[in-house]
Amino acid sequence: MLRPVIAIVGRPNVGKSTLFNRLVGRRQALVRDTPGVTRDRLYGQVQFERWQATVIDTGGFDPGSTEPLVEGVRRQVLAAVEDADLIAFVVDAREGATALDQEIARLLRKTNKPVVLVASKVDDRGQEPALADLYRLGFGEPLGVSGEHGRGVAEMLEVLRERAPSPTAPPGGKRPVAIAVIGRPNVGKSSLVNAMLGTERVLVHEAPGTTRDAVDTPFVYEGRPYVLVDTAGIRRKGKVTEALEKLAVVMALKSLERSQVALLVMDASEGLTAQDAHIAGYAHEAGRAIVLVVNKWDLVPRGMVRKAEVVEQVRDRLPFLDYAPMCFTSATRGEGLRELFETIDRVAAEAQRRVPAEEVTAVLRQALDRRPLSVAGLPLTIQSANQVSVGPPTIAVRVNRPDEIHFSYERYLAKSLRHAFGWEGSPLRLSFRRAGRARPSAPKARR
Repeated sequence: MLRPVIAIVGRPNVGKSTLFNRLVGRRQALVRDTPGVTRDRLYGQVQFERWQATVIDTGGFDPGSTEPLVEGVRRQVLAAVEDADLIAFVVDAREGATALDQEIARLLRKTNKPVVLVASKVDDRGQEPALADLYRLGFGEPLGVSGEHGRGVAEMLEVLRERAPSPTAPPGGKRPVAIAVIGRPNVGKSSLVNAMLGTERVLVHEAPGTTRDAVDTPFVYEGRPYVLVDTAGIRRKGKVTEALEKLAVVMALKSLERSQVALLVMDASEGLTAQDAHIAGYAHEAGRAIVLVVNKWDLVPRGMVRKAEVVEQVRDRLPFLDYAPMCFTSATRGEGLRELFETIDRVAAEAQRRVPAEEVTAVLRQALDRRPLSVAGLPLTIQSANQVSVGPPTIAVRVNRPDEIHFSYERYLAKSLRHAFGWEGSPLRLSFRRAGRARPSAPKARR
């Protein structure tokens, strides 16, 4: 069922992200005492008893500011309000109704959408009398909550459930493909996300590191559902000094864990860097299906560099990703997107494909016949092989000497399997196990 959508809106530093994390049950949004930490809008799922809803965390709303980055946050908030069925207007109970709160309230009334007034940072009963001042915002009784301690959250969820529309049936019923967009800062990840969505869902700014949170955005492209996870730019550990950037790197790696397909975005105008290779290693080790995306292809002068030359350079620098297909895109012009989605669908399906045990065993035995191997003076023998999992495809191989197989021969066997069965875009895991002893046949009965 399509869940109702609830947008959390309010001025900077009133506790919106703390409340969001409390609702979704995990630390998805970055939380610091610094105002303005949340810039993009975050999507999460909230569950209360048998009721479920989608909740959106937004950046601090300052409708009067003309600063470019603040203006971008304002657009994000208005877009979240447009998407929402219900608005949770969060104010700081300790500070009362400020002039900025009143300005936000005036704008929310113009939306003609239901609004629930939430007074945050109410840690004990002694603060409740101060809530009377909030009635002048014009949204009825304020709900006193503490996102940090969970006080009053259950009561707030009861009100949200009553005010939210009922879930509706989705079209089709296909399961969405979860996509993580990864890469070093300023290679155009957020611009690519916006191009794929056809709207500005992620704040784009020329300063590297604009995106700090991992932003989950569900959408549909040509009838197929997806969830995009746009991650913060990953830097080398030695260069990550600011506490917020360290948090963002950790959350980017967690985004890989929550995805099925990773889009590794590289800047065509700068070429492949050591940091690109470093991040590619994260995705490979995470076992995700991978698509290499060469973005900003429009910035490369025509005729100066050919696609074949770029492919050759990437294959040479990233030999461990020889299974990953490559796509060339221009996020600003919207070029290459259809091919990109076709590739995403293909590698997502390949990552989930299973092959019967007898076929896997036959291919590995043929590979062993072509290139026999002796281990500690004894010929290697394969008793059986079986695909034990998908995403990534993992093969358990029972052999007589599992602990003494060199990694180069393991790579040879993996390439033999990939040549036979494909699994395009996915790393292939081989798990060597000791072959069991043959069971003795039952003794014949005496006559």
